[in-house]
Amino acid sequence: MKAWYLIYCKSRGEARAQQNLALQHIETYLPTYPEEKKVKGQSVVKRVSLFPSYLFAYFDPLITSVSKIHNTRGVVRIVGCKELMTAIDDSVIHAIKMREHKMLSLESSENPEKVVEQEFTVGDKVRFTEGPFVELEGIFGEQNGEKRCFVLFELMGKQQKVAVERSAIKLI
Repeated sequence: MKAWYLIYCKSRGEARAQQNLALQHIETYLPTYPEEKKVKGQSVVKRVSLFPSYLFAYFDPLITSVSKIHNTRGVVRIVGCKELMTAIDDSVIHAIKMREHKMLSLESSENPEKVVEQEFTVGDKVRFTEGPFVELEGIFGEQNGEKRCFVLFELMGKQQKVAVERSAIKLI
């Protein structure tokens, strides 16, 4: 039966793996979010991977050879592929897609209000107020530059560290 599986890709190779899996007619999903970067002194908004080095693939392991996926250029391995394949519940994928869609809606209707930034200390409980993790809770990890920080939160049974704008979180 078809299900979603998590694919671990080579560093910054999610797009390549996604492209090569598509050539094999395997449906994939690569969640992204917009990130503003300075390029030659100008601000440019680029879409970057929400989970660096990971993407989701939708296939039936009884029909599509697992070794075929493992041997796809850009793919390192299927996460949880030991004796039994570990499928990801459709509701998890649906929730990520909904958050990504909600974030795109918010992005297109941004209100340029000036936000007063809060001060955070390591270990503070925080809640995401914008972006793909809206309403999720996490733990403030550390400062990352003037306007960014790292937040730790649990996703798919593992603690993940994500870099976000400080304005995208608030103290609980």
